[in-house]
Amino acid sequence: MLTKPKKRNVAAVLALCGVVIPGLHKFYLGEPKWGAFYLLLSPFNPIAKIASVIEGIWYLTQRQEEFDRNFNTLSAQDSPQATIDPTQIEAIAHSLRQLDQLREDGLVSEYEFEQKRRQLLDQIGK
Repeated sequence: MLTKPKKRNVAAVLALCGVVIPGLHKFYLGEPKWGAFYLLLSPFNPIAKIASVIEGIWYLTQRQEEFDRNFNTLSAQDSPQATIDPTQIEAIAHSLRQLDQLREDGLVSEYEFEQKRRQLLDQIGK
């Protein structure tokens, strides 16, 4: 599920409105549990209101790149799948076959085989 990028100024204004209703910025930024916590805490304690104002000032003082890094990054499930080069997979498969042959011939221990196998398989995801 892809969402629209969050705007730093909107988050800051909502946070500064936290003097009246704290936690709105948390809902906007996709942190509903924190938003609910701020709302539940506010009638009993001014800490949520103070925290909202501090976060609003923090959002305004951040550079856009920093705000994006904190609040507009894609989660692992949202990120598009990286395309894997078939020639890379074929080369790794060939290396795995050679490594297995070395293990069968007794030239590589089971432990060494497993370590190298994991290293080769890790290269597929990169």
